[in-house]
Amino acid sequence: MSARQTARARRYCPCPIPSTEIVRFTVRQFRAWPHKKITLLGMSGVGKTWLASMLRRHDWFHYSADYRIGKRYLDEPILDLIKQQAMQVPFLRELLRRDWIDIKNNIKIDDLGPVLTFVGKLGNPALGGLLLEEFSRRQAMYRAAEIAAMHDVPAFVRKAQEIYGYAHFVNDVGGSLCELEEPAVIDLLVEHTLILYIQVTTPEEEAELIRRAQSDPKPLYFRPAFLAEQLPKYLAERQLSDIREADPDDFTRWIFPHLFHARMPRYEAIARPHGYTVTSAEVAALRDERDFLALVEAAIARTPSCA
Repeated sequence: MSARQTARARRYCPCPIPSTEIVRFTVRQFRAWPHKKITLLGMSGVGKTWLASMLRRHDWFHYSADYRIGKRYLDEPILDLIKQQAMQVPFLRELLRRDWIDIKNNIKIDDLGPVLTFVGKLGNPALGGLLLEEFSRRQAMYRAAEIAAMHDVPAFVRKAQEIYGYAHFVNDVGGSLCELEEPAVIDLLVEHTLILYIQVTTPEEEAELIRRAQSDPKPLYFRPAFLAEQLPKYLAERQLSDIREADPDDFTRWIFPHLFHARMPRYEAIARPHGYTVTSAEVAALRDERDFLALVEAAIARTPSCA
């Protein structure tokens, strides 16, 4: 490794490094790290939020990216959307115009409904869908909000310790992190946290994750290039002339397996040089913080050094 590569790699290790030859954690370094800071990376449905919620019961600050997005960066657009719908009801219209009622975005860490409702689904407006122009506008807003939420991580690491007194920090990122194409975000997360990638490894796990997603199709973020590539395929397969003819749930079910397979190499491209990998089956078997820390140590021990 060149001196320049080593210098760049050194800042990817969030702990003090005694030698330029060490560019990753050792198990001993991780065990001695007094304030552990971990970013959970992986597809929606692999257990990131479940794991972060479990750690919250063990003195870990749970930073939810989507909660931050909904409360800080999309709060006003979400309220505007709700008010726009409410204004179509004559009774509520008068109350809103006279400022006699107030509408609040009641998002919760384990219920991200307002964010999902804002992102919406592509398809026939008569069936609750969005046309491409409006859908793309909201997608761009969500992307900008997710980037901003990740830039807030260092500040919340400090707040977690100095204000709230938490010993450790877990960053529960959205499944779309790998889609942002914003290298500065990855640099920041690697500089301030240990990245732990939760990987789906077996065909059975993959099939189950896809089945769950298709049984309850939720709004998703798509890279513009990915959507532009997949949309004509969907329309041709369904023999539709325009997305306004599509059932939003049908489109979301159809595209999810394609999205899953497109995201896998993107997650690995982040985790391979900068993080550590565990499996979704290993995460599902965890019972408490002790199990979790042991799993992270195992992931560190089996990760080849990049020095």
